[in-house]
Amino acid sequence: MASAASPTRPAESATSLETIQRELTAFARRARATAARMHPELSLVAYTILAHLEEQQGCRATDLAAHYLLDKSTVSRQVAALERDGFLERRTDPTDHRVQVLHLAPRGVRSLAAARVRRQETFKERLAAWDPADLARFADYLVRYNADAAAHP
Repeated sequence: MASAASPTRPAESATSLETIQRELTAFARRARATAARMHPELSLVAYTILAHLEEQQGCRATDLAAHYLLDKSTVSRQVAALERDGFLERRTDPTDHRVQVLHLAPRGVRSLAAARVRRQETFKERLAAWDPADLARFADYLVRYNADAAAHP
């Protein structure tokens, strides 16, 4: 196995890249299915939007579209449904009264908190047999992968 600093042979890289692609695809499929069980009141898209609003302490719909690289109309439909169902609310931006900022509504706060607890329990159970050093490496690799993906969309 080559270290990060040493070159790898093309065949090894191709095999590794195929494995990564296959496993990330399986991971995404499983994440969608698991999300439906863990928080049935929220789709995976709805959960990620609410989590982003919580993390950012509110944002505009155009900011959501830019963050997720989605068309504004797609985000608009999702936001309208979440607002209609009481998960989020619009507030006027105090610095610019023309701008509407999306925030979690009380139902969104409660649903997101409950979903987060269920997610943590699921991951804790799923990874219980892992060595702490392996967990730390896995976490570091995921952070690195996501940082690289965000830097090169």
